Amino acid sequence: MAYVEGQTVHDADSHIMELPGTINRYLDPGFRQAFVDKTGRKDVLPEWFAKAAEKAKDPEFRAGAEANILLRKNYEALGAFEASDRPATLDYLGFASQLVFTTACLSNFGLEQMGEVDLAVEAARAHNRMMTEFCAVDRRLLATGYVPLIDRARAPQIAREAIELGAKGLVVPSRHPPGFSPSHRELDPLWAVAQEAGLPILFHVGGEEKMHKDYLENGLPFVKDFHGGDENFTSLTFMAIPLSIWQTLSALVIDGVFDRFPRLKFGAIELGASWLPSLMKFLDSGCAAFGKEERLQTLSDTPSAILRRQLRVTPYPHEDVAWIMENAGTEMVLFSSDFPHVEGGRNPLKRFNDSLAGVDAVDRRAFYRDNFIDLMGRGLDPALHDLPSLRAA
Repeated sequence: MAYVEGQTVHDADSHIMELPGTINRYLDPGFRQAFVDKTGRKDVLPEWFAKAAEKAKDPEFRAGAEANILLRKNYEALGAFEASDRPATLDYLGFASQLVFTTACLSNFGLEQMGEVDLAVEAARAHNRMMTEFCAVDRRLLATGYVPLIDRARAPQIAREAIELGAKGLVVPSRHPPGFSPSHRELDPLWAVAQEAGLPILFHVGGEEKMHKDYLENGLPFVKDFHGGDENFTSLTFMAIPLSIWQTLSALVIDGVFDRFPRLKFGAIELGASWLPSLMKFLDSGCAAFGKEERLQTLSDTPSAILRRQLRVTPYPHEDVAWIMENAGTEMVLFSSDFPHVEGGRNPLKRFNDSLAGVDAVDRRAFYRDNFIDLMGRGLDPALHDLPSLRAA
């Protein structure tokens, strides 16, 4: 039996778990050594990852994949790094489609913040080759391409290349590029490419500005993260996740990007959603207070209405989805599993269903199906809108 049965569920957030060095094989050979020198990304797997990856290849271990499809995480999960395994993973999960993101490349290796423009561009192109090749094994796998904003002139071409390779959504960083706003008018050709293709612009956790390290110097013992390591993703640093996307969305709305491209959809993925009602209210309030600004007078509607028209967001499974729906709009939230990352939990469907208790069937369907279809546009083949067993229903 599949994990999901009797309903169509689209997964707005899943990942591959690249083995170290995977991205290197997709880089232009002329940039490969410079990339390794700058990022330290060598083809070496840490010991505990290496053991997990080897375990995942063991025939006896693999025999239990279906029964443990959401229990095994990271490199132990079926289809985490072997593309040929991922179709079976989708069969066992029962999702109608899965939007697929990187794990290792989420911040584009920090190259944009380093000012390494050419390397940032080449790393993005390598990422796009890697992701589209992985997802080509099954049309239910929707590859994401990455577009660095640091080079405004080349951004549209990188987007077009990603789309030609097969990307179904374009990821941009949620933090501003060094030196200018993501709402800069010279980025309009990029948004035009996405709108014309009918594909969404996506933001994903990992590329945001982190909490300043000084906040961690509190005179108390160092707090390990919930993985047990020293990456220091804790209850405190978690609080900074929405700050970059809050500012970026505000700039895109106030400076008119949403209005100049009214058919362009945006998705905020794995960035939580409890902040969304506050952002909408705060934007409306701010624009009312500064209403004499010419740019505000030309907006097509209130900021909250503009966001409701064009933005879709994935809550975390520990958030109160019904409250978010009530205060932001039922059309704005999406289901996601975060497979195979441990953060997604062992039973995301149950956790979201519990959160949706009391929500009517129409709005539950919107959360699991309709809002994802709306976000993805032409990036989702209409034949995939419903599971085969439900298409006649």
